[in-house]
Amino acid sequence: MAIKALQDIIKINKKIKIGHDNGTISYRNYSETVKPSIEEFKIKYHNTPNKYLKNYLSPLFEGLNEGYELKNYQHYGNNNLHEFVWACIYYKYPNIKSLYASSSPQLYILVHSNGLKFGLDYGAQIENNSPLVEGVKKNSEIQELIIKLNQSIPAYKLSQGADYLANKTDLISLNSADQINENWSNNIHLIKQFDTNSIPDSIDLEISKTLSDLKSLFIKICELNLPKEEETIEHQSFLNIKPFRLENFVEQINNSGLFFSRSLLSRFVASLITKPFVILSGLSGSGKTKLAQAFVQWICQDESQYRIIPVGADWTNREALLGYPNALKPEEYVKPDSGVLDLIIQANNQQELPHFLILDEMNLSHVERYFADFLSAMESKEEIPLYAEGTVENGVPAKLKIPSNFFIIGTVNIDETTNMFSPKVLDRANTIEFRVTQDEMKNFLSNIKEINMDAITSKGAGMAKSFMDMAGSKEFSTTDIDTINTELIHFFGELKKTGAEFGYRSASEILNLIHQLSIIDNTLTTHQKIDIAIIQKLLPKLHGSRRKLCPVLETLGSFCISDDIKIIKDIFEKPDFDFNSRSVLYPLSLEKISRMYRGAIDNGFASFAEA
Repeated sequence: MAIKALQDIIKINKKIKIGHDNGTISYRNYSETVKPSIEEFKIKYHNTPNKYLKNYLSPLFEGLNEGYELKNYQHYGNNNLHEFVWACIYYKYPNIKSLYASSSPQLYILVHSNGLKFGLDYGAQIENNSPLVEGVKKNSEIQELIIKLNQSIPAYKLSQGADYLANKTDLISLNSADQINENWSNNIHLIKQFDTNSIPDSIDLEISKTLSDLKSLFIKICELNLPKEEETIEHQSFLNIKPFRLENFVEQINNSGLFFSRSLLSRFVASLITKPFVILSGLSGSGKTKLAQAFVQWICQDESQYRIIPVGADWTNREALLGYPNALKPEEYVKPDSGVLDLIIQANNQQELPHFLILDEMNLSHVERYFADFLSAMESKEEIPLYAEGTVENGVPAKLKIPSNFFIIGTVNIDETTNMFSPKVLDRANTIEFRVTQDEMKNFLSNIKEINMDAITSKGAGMAKSFMDMAGSKEFSTTDIDTINTELIHFFGELKKTGAEFGYRSASEILNLIHQLSIIDNTLTTHQKIDIAIIQKLLPKLHGSRRKLCPVLETLGSFCISDDIKIIKDIFEKPDFDFNSRSVLYPLSLEKISRMYRGAIDNGFASFAEA
């Protein structure tokens, strides 16, 4: 059974590799192309491929000291679809902010598209000058153990990525202290490996014995870099003392090679603080997903605090996010491959840390079908029922709470393959539209840099507590409340004519948004803050026919200017109108209203979302 299961995993990996090579498979169509094969494997072997591999390591993990972690890694996640799956035990060093497995020695098993390997190696973040590498050359006890193990377990220096099988030319000898001092490095692998056609019938025994033999060496190498207790305490306290500063994020975004305006970053951060559900809409390729990814990598200590999930066109219910009770085995709850359920459970257990779910291309399926439970739970604060109390025994709670430290960011493209949002969804989110101006494109083309996401990873983790405290605040205090209220009443009256008026919840969220904008970015004027509130919270629900919409758009446009201007002739009908002129109070909103007006005239219908 084991050999057949491993061969079936290899077949799935090979399918992905071929699809990558000919362009028919990517993470975007995972649900249609790869997931059916994963489901077949799951039915056949009662586990997904990555969890099947994890079972080889589970007996070795039992009894290890606190600090060791056992993780399994699936084919897709964070906008990648891999041609391999693997599982490993590693040490979670407290002085490491993220990429824990990559920063530790690893006792692992990996199955690729052409075979499998298992044994001991170093994570990709470990350098040759690390104590984990240099310490081996200075420790006679560890060297004696390596010499003994190398009699039966080959050693390789890999010449290509660690996920590939080793070549014969990579083989080295570690049969003496001199050979260890000469050959030992951060790309050493003490492993056994088999290609697809050479997997023996005794593979279960081979894997178990090899990993068991290497366990003591793995522990001894991990212990070479254990920090002193006072260093750990100092590091943990340091992470929690920094106040949140937008300037840090802006500076580090620029250093990473990404290009976003300060105004957009202010809007994004303030929106997340105001409401833990933000929708990024607009031009394809304008950086919606990249901005979401950049922020979560910047503020999270560990990659386990977030998931980037491409939404499938076949999502018709909540199962892809929350899983489902197994009808054939009432004591079992089937977790989704996406890892979203585990992320929410972890967020509930670690409420001092922010956790993020990024839903890429959120409207590929009807949002109300798969997301209704989340919308309801975020508003009511009630728990989501998963199964009948007392029937499941695999660690999944019967009811799931969406905690206040759980943030959802959805990206949206508008074309013939996507679905429109209902007012119910838009009313519960802050919607930020991405547009690229001519000046922004000019600056981008003249300053193109290679994107380096490592430059921002965990750089803002010390501000996470401050970010969480700000998100928990519901203050509305502002010095310009009379001006703000007057403008809101103007817009309310006109929006009511189309049935798009806002309620008490939206009004409270608008005031809170303006308050948060005042805190994180003191360069914004009152009119700029009102402008942001209008375009994010009021205009998104606006939609309708030309006859219904155009008179309202004309009036709303007049609210956005200070001079006596013929709004249709001088602004709406002039594509080259300068929206940054002194007569314009709310340039973002006026430009959007103008585009919606022209869309209604040209197409007979208009809505906030546009291709």
